[in-house]
Amino acid sequence: MQATAYIALGSNLGDRQQHLTQALQQIAAVPEIELRRVSSLLENPAIGGVGGDDAPPFLNAAAELRTTLPAPALLEQLLDIERSLGRTRRAKWEPRVIDLDLLLYGDAILANDDCMVPHPLMHERRFVLQPLAEIAPDVIHPTLQMTIAGLLDNLSTPPA
Repeated sequence: MQATAYIALGSNLGDRQQHLTQALQQIAAVPEIELRRVSSLLENPAIGGVGGDDAPPFLNAAAELRTTLPAPALLEQLLDIERSLGRTRRAKWEPRVIDLDLLLYGDAILANDDCMVPHPLMHERRFVLQPLAEIAPDVIHPTLQMTIAGLLDNLSTPPA
């Protein structure tokens, strides 16, 4: 069975664009994954984490995939690609060569230690929603029941 999945990509160390390009090439090389669409690249300041305001800015993008892999296996494939590109996990939100997050997997809702879909923080992050809205504005977030464009608009609208 095939599913449509959306991922977020980010890099804030070294040649950020090259790291994103390499990640996309490796994703496209996986036989069970078809890379369908990729957003434009957006530069965003690093938020919180190690280095604080001095952390280098991120280059972010989103991509649409078609895959026969189940969500946990897709996530593991993304983590393998991160490791192959030199990603090490030492501290939460530290600067990184590459960051690949599974955002959505069809309309699946999974919450276990191995895989959480939809990504639990995606609706709070402009650096995720903006590139995702570029390629999938009408996709519905399965738990919030709002479009990606609507979630992005919510970030732009100050609370009443």
